[in-house]
Amino acid sequence: MDISKKQTAILQKFGPYIERFDARSFVYIFLLSLVILVGLYALIQQILEGHVVTGMRDNVVWGLYIVNFIFFIGISYGGAILAGFLHLFKVPWRRPIMRIAVLTAFISALIGPIFIILCIGRFDRLHYLFIHARLQSPIFWDVVAISTYLVGAIIFMYLLMIKDFAIYRDSDVLNLPTWRRNLYRALALNYQGTESQNRQLSVSKNLIALIMIPMVVVVSSVLSWIFGMTLRPGWHSTIFGPYFVLAAIYSGAAVIVIMMWIFRRSYKLEDYLTDKHFAYMGYILLALGAGYGYFTFSEYLTSWFGSEKWDSEVMEKLFNPDEYGWWFLISNVFSIVIPIVVVAFKKLRTPNLITLSALLLVFGMWIKRYLIVVPTLETPLLPIQDTRPEYIHYSATWVEWALSFAGLATFILFFIIMAKLVTIVTVSDYAEKKN
Repeated sequence: MDISKKQTAILQKFGPYIERFDARSFVYIFLLSLVILVGLYALIQQILEGHVVTGMRDNVVWGLYIVNFIFFIGISYGGAILAGFLHLFKVPWRRPIMRIAVLTAFISALIGPIFIILCIGRFDRLHYLFIHARLQSPIFWDVVAISTYLVGAIIFMYLLMIKDFAIYRDSDVLNLPTWRRNLYRALALNYQGTESQNRQLSVSKNLIALIMIPMVVVVSSVLSWIFGMTLRPGWHSTIFGPYFVLAAIYSGAAVIVIMMWIFRRSYKLEDYLTDKHFAYMGYILLALGAGYGYFTFSEYLTSWFGSEKWDSEVMEKLFNPDEYGWWFLISNVFSIVIPIVVVAFKKLRTPNLITLSALLLVFGMWIKRYLIVVPTLETPLLPIQDTRPEYIHYSATWVEWALSFAGLATFILFFIIMAKLVTIVTVSDYAEKKN
């Protein structure tokens, strides 16, 4: 297939990054692998000793694992729905962002469900989720929804990469080993850029993008129903569905901003990921942050004002500085106030400050997931007497932290590997006319 001059220039730009692994990449891979190995050692300890090596007990049956699951799967949903909207509406500035968005969706969707598996005490009964499934259980709904979503995310990412695989296959600019050429040849599915192939591929991409948007809304809502359909305070809320959907898109957009900044600095992509792209993503964060702030205020205002005894106990923990008060304040300042302030004022609307606010936002959203899960589980309906304090109050152990950091290291490692297999900017988009 024909390769334009613009595409050739992009391949020349990215050639050194995808042709081979440089020393810096090997150092990053080595350090990340060490973190993952520590996590594997922690997993072995958990399998051999059981959940006694974690902080989870009869009361607090969920901890860091479920927090990380909600966090990573939310990032994935956010990346997928943003990529879907940008593609369907053919937003002119989408081209350097699309690859980062779909990779964020794909990699997070692989990591998130692993943390659910870590919550299971008997791995040998994992297949019971399928062969003895109960349709009444929201957890089974989540298994079906996430499995379906993962398939959709893989197809979406693959369809958006087929043209690029063909370009890598046919390019004389890239000095690739034979096995890489053969790999791209297989992945390109004999795409030659004919009119019929372009039409079929365009229809397929539009269709899967159209499917992914409502799918994200559905699967994110199903995740929220695991909490919302219980009678526990802080969970039993009709607002949890849209709250989770908006939070997923919000955190996903923030991670995309962070990855944009990292690749812009590492690959010197100032000509592609310009200040304008950071400003536009900042506007998205501003709009989402305002909506998320409204949902947060509505949720906690109504719970506090209702003054039901069980709800009041959870609210007291969230507002009390001696318990979770400071974390509750930090979460809302980091995830709502700072991003809105940074983007709202033009002098603060720089790539560095927008990225810093996105980083704080992501940290604040992780804390918020923790505050959704743990304080509620630490508030039993019936009084508990003469029991160990650690059975009522949750404290994560080194095993949980090791596996949590291993998950983060895996996310970064996958991004490094994928950035060596494909260009971080979609080459084929630059052959099209600007919309």
